[in-house]
Amino acid sequence: MALPPGSLGLPLIGDTLNFLQDSQFAKKRHQQYGPIFKTSIFGQPTVFMRGQEASLFVLSNENQYFVASFPASTKALLGPLSLTVQTGANHQNRRKLLYQAFQPRALVGYIGAMENITQRYLEKWEKMETLTWYPELRNYTFDVASKFLVGIDNGSETVLGHNFETFAEGLFSIPWDLPFTKFSKAKNGRKLLLVELEKIIRDRQQGTPSGKDALSLLISARDDEGNSLSLEELKDQVLLLLFGGHETLTSALTSFCLLLAQNPDVMAKVRAEQQQFPATEPLTLEQLKQMTYLEQVLREVLRLVPPVAGVFRTVINACEFGGYEIPKGWSVLSEITQTHQDSQLYPEPERFDPDRFSSERVPKPFSYVPFGGGLRECLGKEFARLEMKLFAAKIVREYEWDLLPDQDLNLITIPIPHPRDGLRVKFRRTTINN
Repeated sequence: MALPPGSLGLPLIGDTLNFLQDSQFAKKRHQQYGPIFKTSIFGQPTVFMRGQEASLFVLSNENQYFVASFPASTKALLGPLSLTVQTGANHQNRRKLLYQAFQPRALVGYIGAMENITQRYLEKWEKMETLTWYPELRNYTFDVASKFLVGIDNGSETVLGHNFETFAEGLFSIPWDLPFTKFSKAKNGRKLLLVELEKIIRDRQQGTPSGKDALSLLISARDDEGNSLSLEELKDQVLLLLFGGHETLTSALTSFCLLLAQNPDVMAKVRAEQQQFPATEPLTLEQLKQMTYLEQVLREVLRLVPPVAGVFRTVINACEFGGYEIPKGWSVLSEITQTHQDSQLYPEPERFDPDRFSSERVPKPFSYVPFGGGLRECLGKEFARLEMKLFAAKIVREYEWDLLPDQDLNLITIPIPHPRDGLRVKFRRTTINN
């Protein structure tokens, strides 16, 4: 059986540089080769696959044909004990433990403080009047993540926040460990982060666990054999949760703010829905559940600009898909962005249309995968959805914003999608209050 069409590019580096620099890399090759093609990135022959059937095949054959894998830079920086690099039974066991921090009852306890942090930022932006939103949203999501994951206030202004920025910069880079490379700086950032996290964990272990943040829950969590997480493992898992609760959410919120500014008709409908809820009362989980149109909007934001473009897997047993052989030892990239752009699944895929997700139009399983799917679906999915919805409800109720002229809104896609010029806006309190 034939290998998928495509070219493995240059020796050693293959097509890595093109992949990292060209946001249309996959799209162009799909136009040339169809829904499946081969290339070589990060030193590995890799098969790119898009579409609902491809997502279903890759994401539901974990441990049979595929195991999760990551570029060498990501693996090295997330650490050997991180949930992401675990496989098989060990992964399932650890996932169950970590899930304790994201159960519905834990999430309900996060709402009040999340609303307070959001309010503080909205008032700060109102005073600024004009701002570049992407870096501000990075600080906002880091403050929320560090509060709920490790119990720290104003995390973006701490040593932890500064080191985290350096660390995140190198997560998807060429793993050249030379001074001045992004990877080398990120490795140093990781070392400094682990020192900070160790201090925080030891303090928490010696005190009384508050139970109000993920770290407290993870310190007291036990697996089926009654074992707790070691200090080394706690550090790697918290680092992973900070990454998951910060990077991808920043991208999603930035896309929400951009797309609403570009689609005033959608903004008007979101505002109209918010009129049903008393603006003076704190938000509740019950109220958030009733915001059905806002839910559609957020789903469409994640379809159009998924924060994670695809998921990597290593082939552990040779298999076939779409009439092609996928050899053992190769990598597979199951593409989220390109699947969401499939015109057979989503007519006029480039158009922002929240009605795609109205109650009578249910997408096929594995055609909508912003959080991945199968055994490795994003653990913090409900936390992310809660934060997005709470932020969106508050900002639309109380504020309005316009895009400033003469800025580049084209998306940089690596490590996560965001507008090239950072999304510059004029921000003010809305004149229509309920």
